[in-house]
Amino acid sequence: MSTYQYYEFLAVDRPLDDAEQAEIRSLSTRARITATSFVNEYNWSDFRGNPNRLMERYYDAHLYVANWGTHRVMLRLPCALLDPAVVEDYCVGDQVSARVAGEFVVLDLNSEDDHDEFEFDYVAEASLSAIVGVRAELAAGDLRPLYLAWLATFGACEWDDFHFDADDELEPPVPPGLGTLTAAQRGLADFLRLDEDLLAVAAQTSPPLEEIIDVDLANWVTTLPVAEKDRLLARVVQGEAARVRMELLRRFRDTAPTVDVPPRRTVADLLDDAARRRADRQRRLAAQRAEEEARQEHARALARERRLDELAGEEDAAWARVEAMIATRKPAEYDAAVKLLTDLQALAEREDRYDTFTLRTIALRQTHARKPTLIERFDRARI
Repeated sequence: MSTYQYYEFLAVDRPLDDAEQAEIRSLSTRARITATSFVNEYNWSDFRGNPNRLMERYYDAHLYVANWGTHRVMLRLPCALLDPAVVEDYCVGDQVSARVAGEFVVLDLNSEDDHDEFEFDYVAEASLSAIVGVRAELAAGDLRPLYLAWLATFGACEWDDFHFDADDELEPPVPPGLGTLTAAQRGLADFLRLDEDLLAVAAQTSPPLEEIIDVDLANWVTTLPVAEKDRLLARVVQGEAARVRMELLRRFRDTAPTVDVPPRRTVADLLDDAARRRADRQRRLAAQRAEEEARQEHARALARERRLDELAGEEDAAWARVEAMIATRKPAEYDAAVKLLTDLQALAEREDRYDTFTLRTIALRQTHARKPTLIERFDRARI
């Protein structure tokens, strides 16, 4: 099977100028390149550029997918909006890492699964658009994306095969709102293959997220000094609207009342609770399937009894229909004849007249012994 790799970059806060686009174009002649994006797929070759360097210099978001099971997403944010020291609490080896590049912190989130069967109709191009919203959420002070990435690192492993020696490691601070993810956070969790049971367990100690009410935000804005609002408005006009919005949302969020910090659990606690939840859910599903199968079997048995009751009143006519269907020499009619004979066999068993049925089918076989396709159908149906 050929290889498949998908690369996508987005410039969110500042578009690339013509010189920067030309530099990117020198790295790939086939890529779709605009002032705000780079998209390309590779089936035999590889991208000549260095994604780390491109993120540090030009782009704010990057997504990479390979058909051997690699999922990677990188996000670049100003350190003023996302403190690298805060990010450090959520880092796990190469799966969740961060580095400082000038005034920015670059998050690098990875998921590997070589057992994941890749589908070539997988729409990787839609993934970054579904995920990139977490960048603005992080900048506004919402740490749920970091926690999801941390959690996905451990959820990707079976507990029996866990090799991180992290069973006693404490989880990082649990942000509020894990039970009500945004669409972008849901996209990130899916892309990083976050286990649903593990997420449900983690959300149990996550306090509810207080929704930002528009009127509260509007009232808060009125308290800002006029000179500061003028400076902010000037930055918006100069093309910094997205960054100004993130800064204001972060400051507004910081004014919210503090919530009690839930006790931190160990990785082992989370994985064990998730395993128990998964086992309980599987038992419930198995019980529901068994109940549904029993219900369907009962319904089939009742329908069969009604069919046999009707057949009992017209048994001779049914045998005549069997002969007529066989006489057509059509495979579909042979099948219909065998189905009717199966019902006649069940009727004979129910009414303890199986000997009579046996004699009639022996005669039927002898009469039509030179029809091998019909006899084969009799044999398969054990008639």
